[in-house]
Amino acid sequence: MNPTKAYSAASATSPLASTKINRRNPTEHDVQIEILFCGVCHSDLHAARDEWSDFMPAVYPIVPGHEILGRVTKTGSAVTKYKTGDLVAVGCMVDSDGTCPHCKDGLEQFCPNMTLTYNSPDKHLGGVTYGGYSDSIVVNEHFVLRVPTNLDPAGAAPLLCAGITTYSPMRYHGVTKGKKVGVVGLGGLGHMGVKFAHAFGAHVVVFTTSPGKKEDALRLGADEVVISRNANEMQKHTGSFDFILDAVSADHDINAYINLLGRDGNLTLVGVPEKPLGVAAFGLIAQRRSLSGSAIGGIAETQEMLDFCGKHNVTSDVEVIPIQKINEAYERLLKSDVKYRFTIDMASLKSE
Repeated sequence: MNPTKAYSAASATSPLASTKINRRNPTEHDVQIEILFCGVCHSDLHAARDEWSDFMPAVYPIVPGHEILGRVTKTGSAVTKYKTGDLVAVGCMVDSDGTCPHCKDGLEQFCPNMTLTYNSPDKHLGGVTYGGYSDSIVVNEHFVLRVPTNLDPAGAAPLLCAGITTYSPMRYHGVTKGKKVGVVGLGGLGHMGVKFAHAFGAHVVVFTTSPGKKEDALRLGADEVVISRNANEMQKHTGSFDFILDAVSADHDINAYINLLGRDGNLTLVGVPEKPLGVAAFGLIAQRRSLSGSAIGGIAETQEMLDFCGKHNVTSDVEVIPIQKINEAYERLLKSDVKYRFTIDMASLKSE
């Protein structure tokens, strides 16, 4: 085993602090990665504070981080896809059973035996897996992704969660040139939704409650910005959208957006409101509209997304921080005080 520097939370109420964890020595199919950058996802905060205890209870100490970008430092004897020095990434998964129908379809994110990057049972060392708030990580090569070298590495790290979470439903629901696409909420997920919809060639409309975000939405690639509290502005778009990505995690009126869909239009949830959303059946029935949800994508689709980002030079807008400011970043996340994602420069961990 290899002792590795990391930051962990010891309980739901304790701040993240410097610690040491063990990483396994690479097996024949493993890739050892020096972590250069790790994005900060809102789910890291939820996990560290055990706010999703009903369906994903935290096991402490917990080392968050599933937006990992780094360089290969060692490969197992059977590894064929990567070599030392390659720029690579690891997202929300580090293993699956490989035999279930989901895995065979390249949809490992639905595997009932999927291993999450952190806080999942670790079948190699026992205990649970530890995430990217650390110096290094060892991952089976199937779950390692190649990063286009033209992308800014700090801005590329959040693509491994925020990126694939917004890219996947757009691909599934056929967002292309000529489609009208709405993005509800201009935060960590929403700003990536705008960038992808624009890169796909769609006509992009951003819905926000904040008039001050209009200029930024247009800069990110929106064609129009609608202030969702303005009933007249909303009414103008009734029945006209092919697809709407809802990235809002606060309580909101979902029916107001369902009514904006055209015939056979789809609204996909990627935000996670705390309370159930009340859906009016006739809003769906009248135009054969659909309401769905989406999480991340499979490994093949995540690689497709990274290649697409390389081709179109799409990265996340980030504020780079040292690991020593992670607790401050969590407090700022709660206030939506970041444009639009934090990325940790893991070189800062070397001074611990």
